[in-house]
Order: sequence, then structure tokens, then C-alpha cells
Amino acid sequence: MAKWTTFPHDNSAFVYTPTTLKKHWARLHAGDAEPFPKDAAVVQAWIDFHAGDFRAAYDAGLAAGGAGITVANKAQGIYANYLEKKEKVKQEMLLEIAERAEAQQADDPKNANAYYWQAFALGRYGQSISVAKALAQGLGTKIKTALETTLQLAPKHADAHIALGAFHAEVIDKVGKLLGKTQGADTATGLKMFEQALKLNPTSAIAMIERANGLVMLEGDKRMAEAESLYAAAAACEPMDAMELLDIESARAELED
Repeated sequence: MAKWTTFPHDNSAFVYTPTTLKKHWARLHAGDAEPFPKDAAVVQAWIDFHAGDFRAAYDAGLAAGGAGITVANKAQGIYANYLEKKEKVKQEMLLEIAERAEAQQADDPKNANAYYWQAFALGRYGQSISVAKALAQGLGTKIKTALETTLQLAPKHADAHIALGAFHAEVIDKVGKLLGKTQGADTATGLKMFEQALKLNPTSAIAMIERANGLVMLEGDKRMAEAESLYAAAAACEPMDAMELLDIESARAELED
């Protein structure tokens, strides 16, 4: 595998111990509703993840297996989304996550994040190749089904609410409301998903960013002022780990453009 880019920011505030990780777990995992791991090796993989050492988290998660697969998928997903410069490598990583998550579903069918990371990876892959192409390949149905399954298994999974909102918004934005209906996308559901995500995880910068994007995709310029205020709120968030800092930095970069 190609060399992974190092986390480009100071991570000293995000280096947890098993004790401090457990103490802050509920806040750190308000988005993905992941339970605290029983296996010490998986705990260490999460410590690496939160510190931004995504390659170490990926390696440790794969080596641990079981619940460690979720850490590996999240580490590779966040890395691919924010730090991988080569589009082809990014796409390969995303497809690898989707395949691994699907295998995890077979091994552990009640693991909500096995479905979530399949949806996340296919969704980002779809954005990369173009939403219209992804829908033509049947990825829309797979993504929607995986996210709905995530929410059946973990109703408070804020990130799945965000992703499902983004699915509705992206489909309607790219193919229109009429064709969007054939993919099961509608404006009201999309808006409701974004709202629910922020209720479940009110300090989440990524929930604010995705809701801002979704408002404009679903309702146009009339929601632009609200979207801009959501971006400003995201940029002002206090990060608890490396991933959150990357989310916040993306909001700040958007505001500077």
C-alpha cells in the first residue's frame, strides 16, 4: 500500500490514554454510536485514530479483527476523505472499505457501523466518480439501504442521519426531484435527517457543514444565509480529536474561499 500522508496539524491535545479515552468516549463517539471496546488492542487502535495516526489505527484495527475492523474502516475513510491526494488511490481505498464493511456485516450482522462504513465509502466514492454515474451503477440503493439498516440497529447514530440527509440532498441536487423520487429521495426527509443529526450531536462540526450544504442543495439560495451561519459555527467548534480538527479546518477553508 502507498505511503500515507502524516496528519498535518499539532495533535498533542488529542493523545488519549485508555483511562482518558473511556472518560471522553461518549463525546468522541456521539457521531458513530460505537460502544467502548472490550479488547485492549482495539482500545489502542482508537487511541491512534483519535490522535490522527490513521495508518497505525488502520493497521492495529485490522490486526485485532472483530470490532477492530470498524476502527480500520473509519481510519482509512477519514484519511481517504481528507488527506489522500491521489484520486485513484482514494477511490481504491473507499472501495476497499466498502468491501471490508460488507464482509463485516456477514460476520456481525447487528453491528451498525458495518453498514454505516459501507454507506460512507460508497457515498464518497460516488461523489468522486459523479453522483449521476454512481446512481447509474446502482450505488444509490445500496447506500440508502445500508444507512437505513444502520439506523434500525442504532437509532441515535448521528452520522448515519447526516449521511442519509446528504444522500437525499445529493440525489435531488444532481438529478432533480422527479428522478430523485425513483431513487427514494425527497426534500422533507433530507431536511429532517439533518435536523435530527444536530439534535443527537449538537457540537458536531461535520453535522453543521453537511446540513449547510444540504439546505442549499434542497432549497436553494433562500437558505444561503443560514448555511453560511452554520459554516461559521462549524469553524468555531472546539475539536476533541484529529478527525474533528479536519472537519473544522474544512469549514474554515470554505469560509476563506
